[in-house]
Amino acid sequence: MDRERTDRDLAHAAAGIREAISHVRPPHARHTRVPHHHDNHMEVRWHEVLDEGDVLAVHARVADKSSIICRAGLMLLAGGTGSWRVRDCMNKIAEVLGVTCTASVSLTSIECTCIDGRDSFSEVVSLTTTGVNTERIWHMERFTRAVQRYGRTFTVRQFHDLMDGIERKRGNYAPWAVGLASAAACASFVFLLGGGPIEMGCAFVGAGLGNLIRRIMLDRRLTHFACVGVSVAAACLAYLGCLRLLSLFIPGALEHEAGYIGAMLFVIPGFPLITSGLDLAKLDLRSGIERAVYAITVIVVATLIAWLVASTVQLYPDEFDPLGLPSTAVLALRLVASFIGVFGFSVMFNSPVRLAAAAGVAGALANTLRLELVDFAGMSPEAAALVGAACAGLIASAIASRLRFPRISLTVPSIVIMVPGLYMYRAVYYMGVFAVADAMEWAIRAVMIVLFLPMGLAIARILTDPEWRHCS
Repeated sequence: MDRERTDRDLAHAAAGIREAISHVRPPHARHTRVPHHHDNHMEVRWHEVLDEGDVLAVHARVADKSSIICRAGLMLLAGGTGSWRVRDCMNKIAEVLGVTCTASVSLTSIECTCIDGRDSFSEVVSLTTTGVNTERIWHMERFTRAVQRYGRTFTVRQFHDLMDGIERKRGNYAPWAVGLASAAACASFVFLLGGGPIEMGCAFVGAGLGNLIRRIMLDRRLTHFACVGVSVAAACLAYLGCLRLLSLFIPGALEHEAGYIGAMLFVIPGFPLITSGLDLAKLDLRSGIERAVYAITVIVVATLIAWLVASTVQLYPDEFDPLGLPSTAVLALRLVASFIGVFGFSVMFNSPVRLAAAAGVAGALANTLRLELVDFAGMSPEAAALVGAACAGLIASAIASRLRFPRISLTVPSIVIMVPGLYMYRAVYYMGVFAVADAMEWAIRAVMIVLFLPMGLAIARILTDPEWRHCS
């Protein structure tokens, strides 16, 4: 009987709740609009989750210490750096705050647990997207050094105020400047691949317009792969339009169509492609695999769109005609073109001018050495890529120690120009026309070079950096 009475009471209570809810209407219901757009990633308001914002951070609760450590790691990850550097930053701050930190870092998220001897606190933080910002990496390294020296005197709120200043800093360059930088970089890239003035000029226009469109779309927070596809299509079509315009004044200009590949090389994700190899070298498998998958996805989208446009408007990735320049002139022009190319890519990565120029010097020397080894020493392109990347790492190490720049902000831009974007596109192009043997040849050559580039940087890092050399 008691059980029946209980069930009856619960049924009456449930009916009463349903009746009450049916009569409840929110205030101003007629004027309430349901939003049609919801953010996929909710913003973390760091200052609102603090327990003891005005307490010295070293004496704060473990949750507040964890918020400092995780936010610092997330901001560094937003700069595009590898997981080893993110974990190193978090560990250094954790040591100052007196906690033990264990972190699992991926391409866009960090899972972190902080232990202070009595309590532990775990949290997961994530980015809305991925990108590259070498100035952010530089500022976060300076922030980490400042924390190691003065962090015991900072309150929790002061830590977050300092990171607010870094996070709110706008990019150094307007969209038109980034477009101009990519135009110069891709025109230089075309020369290094063997192109002449006509190919370089058309690639300049195509790459500049394409990257300008991509930057505007990214600033409007449009989805990443749509930005890649639209910008590549615009670059290829702009190259063709420029070539047809030149054909009105220069006979035979339409025969220089091979350079259209250079107009789309600004989308090749060299930074995540290289850092994925460095992460794998440090056994950060999660981050390395995710970065590699992301880079491959961007490459596949870009090359498929370029192939679709090329097959529609009848563009062919033929070989470039010989320029007939003497070897000394080629050497000098390669130095200049490599410097401009690396400088342009560094500007695309938001490097300050001094940092971009330093990376340009390292890239000019290393890339010219690579090309000369292929042409005059008969070395295979794959082996030359290994030597060139190792040389870039050694030069960047010397520059970084003098100028106090982050090594990764010098090394990766200096070898991005060595990434075989031409090989990647030709592999997809020949796959699209079912020339399987040619497609496999270009794909294998591209993969070999991509594997050797981070290997060369890892060799240089092992030789020059004791912290990176050891597992712990």
